[in-house]
Parts: sequence; C-alpha cells; structure tokens
Amino acid sequence: MTDALKIGVAGLGTVGSALFRIIGERHNMLTEICGRPVTIVAVSARDRSRDRGIDISKVEWFDDPVAMARDADIDVLVELIGGEGDPALAAAKVALARGVHVVTANKALLARHGVELARTAEDAGVLLNFEAAVAGGIPVIKALRESLTGNAISRVYGILNGTCNYILTRMQKDNMGFAECLKEAQRLGYAEADPTFDIEGNDTAHKLAILTSLAFGTEIAGDDIYLEGITNISIEDIHAAEELGYRIKLLGVAQRTASGIEQRVHPTMVPLDSMIAQVDGVTNAVSIEADIVGELVLSGPGAGGDATASAVLGDIADIAKARPGHQHGPALGRPAAHLAPYQRARMRSHEGGYFISLKVEDRTGVFASIAKQMADAKISLESIVQRAPLRKDTDPTVKTIVLVTHATTEASVRAAVEAVRGEGYLRGEPQVIRIERTQAA
Repeated sequence: MTDALKIGVAGLGTVGSALFRIIGERHNMLTEICGRPVTIVAVSARDRSRDRGIDISKVEWFDDPVAMARDADIDVLVELIGGEGDPALAAAKVALARGVHVVTANKALLARHGVELARTAEDAGVLLNFEAAVAGGIPVIKALRESLTGNAISRVYGILNGTCNYILTRMQKDNMGFAECLKEAQRLGYAEADPTFDIEGNDTAHKLAILTSLAFGTEIAGDDIYLEGITNISIEDIHAAEELGYRIKLLGVAQRTASGIEQRVHPTMVPLDSMIAQVDGVTNAVSIEADIVGELVLSGPGAGGDATASAVLGDIADIAKARPGHQHGPALGRPAAHLAPYQRARMRSHEGGYFISLKVEDRTGVFASIAKQMADAKISLESIVQRAPLRKDTDPTVKTIVLVTHATTEASVRAAVEAVRGEGYLRGEPQVIRIERTQAA
C-alpha cells in the first residue's frame, strides 16, 4: 500500500478538533477510499493543555505553526488559524515553498493573498485547496473550479453568512427587533462578541471575492466590493417586504456586466416563492448561473465544526488520491498568470427593481410629490402605499410611504430620493433595498 499521507494541523479550535476526531474515527474508511492511510502527525495551537475532547498525546506538538510548516515531516499543512496575516500567511507560504500541499478554511487570507499563494503553489507543483473557506460544507468551490469547466458563468449570488441569515430569519418569523435577535445569536454562539465583521457584510465580501475569481477568471479583488450590512434593517422593513411578496436576505452578488464585474453585498428583497427566500437560520445557499447547465442552487450548513471539517477532509482526500506524477490543477481554476485584472463595474449603473421606504410628515400633497419626483427621474412604480404604524406609540404626525419600482438604475433611484429630501417633508433616513431576480422554488 502507498505510504500514509501525513497531515499537520495548524489551529485546534472547533474545526481543527472536529477534523482530528473525524480522521481518527474514520481511519479505515479513509484508507479504503483514498488508497492510502490519512494520518495527522503534527499539530500546533496556542494552548497545549486545553481540553478539546481529543487525544493529541501521540502527535508532534509545535508551539509555532510556522515552525511546523517548516520543520515537521508532513505532506499537507491544514491551516485553520484564521486571519489575513501572520502566522497563517507565513505558515502557508513556508509550506508551499517547501513543496507541502496546503488546505485552508481561511477566507480572509485568500481574499487578501489568494493569487500570491496560488502562484506559489503552482511554482512548487503542489495543491492549494480551500473548499471550506466559502459556505462551510457546501461544495461550491469544486463546482466552480471543476464541475462547471466549459460553462460561461454570468452570475453568482447567495447567502454566505449564517449569522446575518439567522438574525433576519428570527426578525421575520418571531417579530423580533434587530438588537434582540443579535443578542440571541450571540447567546447561541452564532455571532461573535464583536459581531461587526458579520453584520456589516465583511465576511460575506471575503467569500464573494473568492467566488468571483473562480467564476470569471479574474484576480481576487476583496477591496472592490460595494458593501452594506444589515444593521439598518428594521422590523417595519421586514413586515413591509412580506406584505409586498418579498423576504429580505443579505446577499453577495457577482455578475458580469458591459462595464466590468459587479461585486456587491447588501440587504436584498427576494420573492417569497424563490428558492433563496426559503433558506432560513444559519443555512447558506449559493446560486450559479451558467450558459450550458443553466442555474444551479446549492444549499447546506455554512459553518460549524463538523460541516467545515467535512469540506477540509474532502480537500485532503483529493490530495491523498493523487498519484506520483499527477499534474495538479491551478488553485483558482486557471493559472495565476492567466487571471485577468479585475475591472470593477460602474456600481451606479446597476439596474433592477427597488424597495424604497420613506418616513414623511403627514400633510397634504406629500404622496403626490413623491410620485412626481419618481416620475421626473423616469422611474416606473409597481406600487406606492402608505403603511399603518406597527406600534401604538408611533408619532401620529409621521407616516411611512413604501414604494416598489420596476427595473431602473441606482443612479435614478438615488437622484429621486435626494429630490424628495429637498422637498423638506422627509423625516429620518430613507431605506433603499434592491430587489434581486432569483430562481423560483
């Protein structure tokens, strides 16, 4: 039998501990499937004495993950440290440079240094695998990099952050406010003590940047993403959307346009009968639109120790199955040297429908004035309604006007809202949410 594939695991948190446990429990199965044993021989973490529910006494311990990447007798470095910089970056670079495969779940690292690491892996003739970096246990990376080869992809979009989806789901199903839902998510471990990275959309943006590169053959551009979080979504918005036949989701969207690649992360209205609207709680979903296969929707657990460890293990198994002399494919679907420079589309040219909520003074002529400003901006309205307040303590002199537009440009919407602002009857900040075209359930 072929020699064992020797693994070094950097990071023994939730995912690393789950991976260690699963490989130990399924040693015989993995040996049969891969044609060789898969064995963890070295680990590195911050605290050796911590009880993780696994026995690490028989593997080599390294206090420094970079030292493990440099000195350990391993074939694969599994990087589960996190963060876009050192020590994760240094460990990955050292491992690749010495001809050791790297498997990582680190979306921040890839969003910042993915092209550089892919180039290093290609030069060394080893693999850089990262299925677990996007959407947890959903095999979306393999779908884009391998299964859809030959397809021209026009759009990738989806729910890529379980924290935000959980909060929006609870707001909709349980009539809870944003702050209350966030506290509940933190209590259950779905949100960090500092949830900013999730709720402001940064986590989704990192994942979207990776998907964009794979889908469109461009260099990763994590800093060129239009970004809005969910902190301004109110229970009133949730109810208004449902009454109009929509649900609000935080989506990451990447699509090819005439002016370049459009990447955006923001709250989005999706039809109630769409597949994406049915994705609740911490579940993730990714939709891929391609010219040959049509539209694919993949849904499943987007986080968690076992789900993420499952994706990591799949990447390890791919390496274990490879035979000497096998030519490894490029990490980003095509050689790093052939990735096109990222050209950002003009965001304000985005075209689609919009939901607009305006709090205004309750006085004669306001309704007509708003309709006129929309018409002057050449915006066709699907509906315009005045909504009754949800709470009895609402100021009776302020009313909420909700508009749904037909397809228009963002530039037109922003111009119309500014014109309404100039009339003097607006109270508070307007809420503008895009309506996204999605596949029906």
